[in-house]
Amino acid sequence: MNRNEIKAFLDHIKCFVLDLDGTVYLGPNLIEGSDKFIEKVRKRGKRIVFFTNNASKDSKIYTDKLNGLGIKATRDDIITSGDVTILYLKENYPNKRVYINGTPALEESFKESGINLVSEDPDIVIQSFDTTLTYQKLWDITNFIREGALFLATHCDINCPTETGFMPDCGAMVELITASTGKKPRYLGKPMKETVEMIAAKTGCEPSEICFIGDRIYTDVKTGVNNGSHGILVLSGESDMGTVEESDVKPTLIFQDLNEIVDYL
Repeated sequence: MNRNEIKAFLDHIKCFVLDLDGTVYLGPNLIEGSDKFIEKVRKRGKRIVFFTNNASKDSKIYTDKLNGLGIKATRDDIITSGDVTILYLKENYPNKRVYINGTPALEESFKESGINLVSEDPDIVIQSFDTTLTYQKLWDITNFIREGALFLATHCDINCPTETGFMPDCGAMVELITASTGKKPRYLGKPMKETVEMIAAKTGCEPSEICFIGDRIYTDVKTGVNNGSHGILVLSGESDMGTVEESDVKPTLIFQDLNEIVDYL
């Protein structure tokens, strides 16, 4: 696209869905210009939604972090893959017995939403980005899967970016479980269609009026381009141009970071 085409495309978008890790901030540090992008989008009367596949923390933690970095955010602005998973369970498997490998914060959000969490004889098991993971947890979930429990995962990210590199994420944990059991999960969160459906319902926007922006092609960008929305890649986190060349998912647009997009708004 030329400059005028980019400006026209961005003008059509009513809701920008921003990834957090590697897009808005990296570890404890705001990525330069992210705040300017968010401020300008809001001044244009458009909606900002922050969506992270990282379900290891609850929305309050993300809200507090964004506000601490100078970006105004409320709990209503935050959606995680854990939220998508909760909605999926409530709509498709109400009252089922659910076992989850997740952090205490994620477990608490499931309980608050009325999900029936159990430690034995589950109907459904869920693997998430569990920074409290133990061998016993892995052993338990593989046993439950072998006994016939439905296998779900909150998201498919292999690595979580940090200010010093990467740490293993949910997808890497799932690979171990799959290697042991031979079973693959149904993934939720980005890039699955349930994410677009939840955001469209929450914002009242049509999928074609929604644009996902993030640093991963296989989650952030793929969510948009594969489900009737759009996907912008920023090179401020996990991906580089080599990643683009290797991927069969083609971003709608590519920028160095959110700050580079500001001049086109």
